[in-house]
This record gives sequence, C-alpha cells and structure tokens, in this order.
Amino acid sequence: MRILGIDPGRRKTGYAVVEKRRQGFSYVLYGEIGLDKGATLSGSLRTIYQRLLEVIGETRPDCMAVEDVFYGKNVKSLIRQSHVRGVVVLAGANSGTPIFEYTPLEIKKAVVGYGRAEKSQVQIMVKAMLNLTALPPPDAADAIAVAICHANFLKVESI
Repeated sequence: MRILGIDPGRRKTGYAVVEKRRQGFSYVLYGEIGLDKGATLSGSLRTIYQRLLEVIGETRPDCMAVEDVFYGKNVKSLIRQSHVRGVVVLAGANSGTPIFEYTPLEIKKAVVGYGRAEKSQVQIMVKAMLNLTALPPPDAADAIAVAICHANFLKVESI
C-alpha cells in the first residue's frame, strides 16, 4: 500500500510517500513545500496545491493521510493552517485519492508511543523506522509519521 502523508503548515507543508510492506516500511519520496515569507496567501495556497498535484501524479498513492488542525492559542495561525489544509484536501479530492485524517496525538502515539512527543523524537523514530541515513527535515518527518500512522490504523475514509 502506498500512502501520501501530509503535514499542513502555515510556512512549510511536509509531504511523504511511504509504502507499507510485509517487512515494514520504505519511503518513496519526502520533502517540504516552503513558502516565501512575503508571499500572498492566495499565491502560497496555489503553490501548495500545484506541488501536491505533482507529487500525486509522480507517485500515484493509494490514499492520502492528513494531519488534523492543531488547536493553538493563536487564532490567526489556526485560520491560515486551515486554509492550507483545505487546499491539501482539495488536491487529494480532485485527484481521486481517498483521504483520511488523524490528530497530532494519534500520529505521535502511533510512531513514538507517546502522544505528546517532541518534533525531534518524531524525526528520530521515522529515521529508524525507514532506515534513513539522515534525519528528515521536521515537517517532512511529521508527514512520514502521518503516513505510518495511517498504515497502522487504516481508518475508514473520513473527509
């Protein structure tokens, strides 16, 4: 099973395509979509949408797993993150890819074993699980964790 994991972020959106096999996991591709600090919201959303469509076209995932919105204190950041998440979901829906969602707590618990794990702990665990030679960037590591979480839980389509 080939899973596209997405960590939607206001400044960086992490993505990763992971394959679940009988012997464990392997990665196909991972990275981050970085946005220019001065970019408009509409331009940033277009960039994320177009890049995700490219990733979907290149890797042909069986499904997409997306991290749910993190409820923080900053409402403005929450709204921007929701815009990004909406574009991510739209890219998956327009490509016909089934979409699933997981909370940050579920993701961290599935990968690290502790729902309040730090980003660095997630990076270390996904490096070990995929036998990577170096730590993936933080948002890419989170996207890998989302994909692994889905492989472990296999929820029913939720979006």
